[in-house]
Amino acid sequence: MNAPSVQAITTASAPAPVGPYNQAVLAGGWLYCSGQIALDPTNGVMVGQGDVEAETRQVLSNLMAVLTAAGAEPRQVIRTTVYLTDLADFQRVNALYGEIFGDGISPARACVQVAALPKGGRVEIDCVAWLG
Repeated sequence: MNAPSVQAITTASAPAPVGPYNQAVLAGGWLYCSGQIALDPTNGVMVGQGDVEAETRQVLSNLMAVLTAAGAEPRQVIRTTVYLTDLADFQRVNALYGEIFGDGISPARACVQVAALPKGGRVEIDCVAWLG
């Protein structure tokens, strides 16, 4: 059995990785997108200054940029994971998330509270999409 082809996906429209990972990896029709936080891709500075809604908008913008670079659309996202430092932010994050993923068949999702996120962020989202 042949191994699936594997391709790194990168775009200047999303923050550059800060470690040994890619913004996304396309493998055999599956797109695995790394978690995005609210970094401005033009300067690497966190957006929102603690405002979870501003952070969420930037996180979703970054994630959509990676999806677009791979030739994907939100309707192709199968699974997401939302990481929050405070579950009290859930309703506000969920409302903005629904603007992107609320039409048609919404992705399966987990939402968890974590002790901390990189750069002091309050929200991070990753996803898996089917492009095959």
